Amino acid sequence: MYTVERMKIRGFALLLLLFQMGLLFGQKPIALSPGTAEHIFKTTEVYYIEDSTNALSFAEIRSPEHAEQFKPNERYYPKNFNRSSTYWFRVRMSFDQHLSHDRIIELFDQTADIVEAFIPNGTDGFVHYRAGASIDFENRQFMHKNFEFLIPTLQKGTYEAYFKVRSRQMVNVILVYRTIDRFVQYTLTEYFTFGLFYGMIILFSFNNLLMYFAVRGRQYLYYVLYILCVGLYEMSSDGIAFQYLWPENPWFNQYATAVFVCCVSVFALLFTKSLLHVKQKEPKLNRLLDLVIILRIAFFLYCLGFNQNWFIYKFVEIVPLSVAFISGIWLWKKNYRPARYFVLAYTFLFLGFVLKVIYVLGYARFLPSSIGHYSITFGFVLEMTFLSFAIHDKVRLLKSKKERAQKRVIEQMQINEKLQEKHNRDLERKVQERTLEVMQKSKELLEKSEIINDQNRELKEMNSLLWAQSEEIGRMNQLLTKDNKNLQTNIERITDDRVLSKEMNFEEFGIKYPDKETCYKVLSDLKWKKEYRCIKCGYDNYCAGKTPYSRRCTKCTYEESVLNNTIFENVRIPINKAFYLVYLVHFHQGDISSYKLSQKLGIRQSTCWNYASKVKDILTTSGKKHKKNEKSGWTRLVLQALDRPT
Repeated sequence: MYTVERMKIRGFALLLLLFQMGLLFGQKPIALSPGTAEHIFKTTEVYYIEDSTNALSFAEIRSPEHAEQFKPNERYYPKNFNRSSTYWFRVRMSFDQHLSHDRIIELFDQTADIVEAFIPNGTDGFVHYRAGASIDFENRQFMHKNFEFLIPTLQKGTYEAYFKVRSRQMVNVILVYRTIDRFVQYTLTEYFTFGLFYGMIILFSFNNLLMYFAVRGRQYLYYVLYILCVGLYEMSSDGIAFQYLWPENPWFNQYATAVFVCCVSVFALLFTKSLLHVKQKEPKLNRLLDLVIILRIAFFLYCLGFNQNWFIYKFVEIVPLSVAFISGIWLWKKNYRPARYFVLAYTFLFLGFVLKVIYVLGYARFLPSSIGHYSITFGFVLEMTFLSFAIHDKVRLLKSKKERAQKRVIEQMQINEKLQEKHNRDLERKVQERTLEVMQKSKELLEKSEIINDQNRELKEMNSLLWAQSEEIGRMNQLLTKDNKNLQTNIERITDDRVLSKEMNFEEFGIKYPDKETCYKVLSDLKWKKEYRCIKCGYDNYCAGKTPYSRRCTKCTYEESVLNNTIFENVRIPINKAFYLVYLVHFHQGDISSYKLSQKLGIRQSTCWNYASKVKDILTTSGKKHKKNEKSGWTRLVLQALDRPT
């Protein structure tokens, strides 16, 4: 027993030693025969060397010094882990017969910036090819989304092919040997599948765009934008977009996948909010969706402006995907029926995303490469299909609600019709009762109208009598009006006579000159009795000024006050008292003391003395004595200040 175990240990050690010796002796060539239609180089079938200086030439790489530095790939597919370095990859192929047909070596990853291939030509030389996502599409040898390099006719023997890869993104260096027949078959199938996928996207977009124009539902517009972004993202990832949309703008390849995957996340969350009515049903969940949208856009802007290397971290899309998935599950639990298809759609997308991540990490190599590579594409197809079901399910529920509402409206209309009929019958009955009542009252009104007619005849007779009396009263009123007018004229004449013949006290004087308005009017009539002429420019046209009874020249706009150039200019006592002071001085011919004036006017003696002096001065310098009983002599005294020498 012990001997057997020792033999097993020795056998394992021998195998390990042989494996290490195989690595020591160099890279094992891959045997390819004319019947080999396809071979994928993986794990230790590919050797690589990292050029951190980015300066090694092909001749230096083939030198013995660097040839010994090639290391076997330890992963399923090689990668450029250090994106700032250049990676050289080497494969060895052994042909047991002469190659009678052309073959190619294809590199699957379409995002590599620069790919240079050095393919043996059979005469100890190499054919140099140059391609990449940073070079115009038309410079490729094959007008295909992948990078293909033609193998010339080779004789029997072992050959080495070198590939130089430089890329700012992480690249899976998947090298495949194919015959031209196999390449054409594979390409036709692949492009046919792409046509079906992108055709579905166009059909879904067109259908939902028509629905948006028909019902103006925002969920249709968000869904169209979402699946269009999905299509553009897939086209950017597959290289189809570079081939057909921007073949002469390779710089956009560096940003295309990042731009469209960000749009996919944003429009997916907006579609989730609109389809499931998250804002109305779950406000807190709606705020979470808004926050995720803002953070996703902020992450994209940060990568775009500060660190574009972070664009490779596509695993961040699991956050908006999970939030939308959880939102659908939560609302489904709340018995919102359209969420069921939504949850099913995101289940397929979530599974496709997880399967893609597992496949890229190398934990699902047991699956066919087409399933692993296109798992997320299959997830998008199933998701779009079931999201369409979710939209139509929502429309169906809305239609069902509308039909139920219409049914309730019809039932309510029937109830209203019955109530209307009952109401009409009640109205007819009440109208009949009211008609009888009106007829009875009309009889009473007829009887009363006869009585009223009799009374009207009596009133007409009385009106005739009153009309005759009113005419008599009118004649009497005319006579009284005439007498009143004569009486008023006599009163004014008596008042003027009293003013001229006998000294009046201030109360009696105030009957004729009661206030400032009356005094200003008297001054205006006295001052401009003959005509108005501007004292500045002599113009004779005027308009009303700002102060009462002032006049403004329409030519020079000079405004002349009614007090200007009169005895009352710059007066500081009430104008009616100033009038009475002039009257007293004129009546007494200046022989009245300032003390007496102060008693009669109720103002200070000094003020009375000042104004009385002015009046007396005018009386003295006027050239003749004014008679105290001269009609309006004292009022003309006011205007003599206009001609008084200065």
